Amino acid sequence: MRVAVLDDYHRIAHTLADWASLGAEVDFFDRPIPRERLAETLAGYDTLVLMRERTAFPRAVLEQLGGLEVVVTTGMRNASLDLGYLATRGVRVYGTGIPGYGGTALDPAPGVASTVELAWALILALCKRVPQEDRALRHGAWQQALPRNLAGATLGLAGLGRLGAQMVAPARAFGMEVIAWSENLTRERAQAAGARPVSFEELLGGADVISIHLVLSERTRGLFGAGELARMKGSAFLVNTSRGPIVEEQALVGALRDGTIAGAGLDVYDQEPLPADHPLLELENAVLTPHLGYVSADALGAMYEQVVEDLAAHLRGQPLRVIV
Repeated sequence: MRVAVLDDYHRIAHTLADWASLGAEVDFFDRPIPRERLAETLAGYDTLVLMRERTAFPRAVLEQLGGLEVVVTTGMRNASLDLGYLATRGVRVYGTGIPGYGGTALDPAPGVASTVELAWALILALCKRVPQEDRALRHGAWQQALPRNLAGATLGLAGLGRLGAQMVAPARAFGMEVIAWSENLTRERAQAAGARPVSFEELLGGADVISIHLVLSERTRGLFGAGELARMKGSAFLVNTSRGPIVEEQALVGALRDGTIAGAGLDVYDQEPLPADHPLLELENAVLTPHLGYVSADALGAMYEQVVEDLAAHLRGQPLRVIV
């Protein structure tokens, strides 16, 4: 077994699990590999370890990796991986589970806690104008515009699953009202989480901050387009720590430029890493982070430990956490 561990951005994967126990050659790649170089770079590996959806592997790329036998992706879903094609090839695909996500309302697992904390960091940065005032202060200016209070404002949650539900308690602590919508949200589920269920139209028009916590699917892709952004309050903020394509990116750029909404906090994008010439980078009312939602030493450690477990189980012929 020759293993390639991809997108180890922080150069710590080798410290977070007992890779040596596999008795395999393991190489770690700490920078994104351009799509046109994936086949050449990975040609000598039979096993790939993917960190979530950082690198896409569509069929056109996978067809060039004739020696591929095993893929392990952190998480149990990977929309950037052509699972159907791998199934026809007989390539085994494994995932990682509960340590990264799950937990309870009082004790969220590392992946949930990290994402929720980042969502609140973006909300606070937007409302308190942290990036703008930091930049202004460094250039000799003092108090450029008025911050906004969370107390008395309304948080709108698009999605009230494991992540969305964890947003409620901090909102209540800040003195916010919480409303929530998802296509299948029941009144009972909303009330149990401490939110008031509303229609999608009420979410758009009633929230001062909308935070997205939905799974990317054909139903949610492009859910927030130009029309939906126009129905939000002009003073509202949109925060997305879920998946980039849930929001139509060019429509969002237009809405931020035109002042249709007051600002956006984004951790996810249509293309990642975000290109250096992307128009979002020019917008003062956009607070941007590089897909840090699930990133913490605890979460990554839990994921990589399960990766090694998956590979060891595969070598024993006793597979765990099989996706394909």
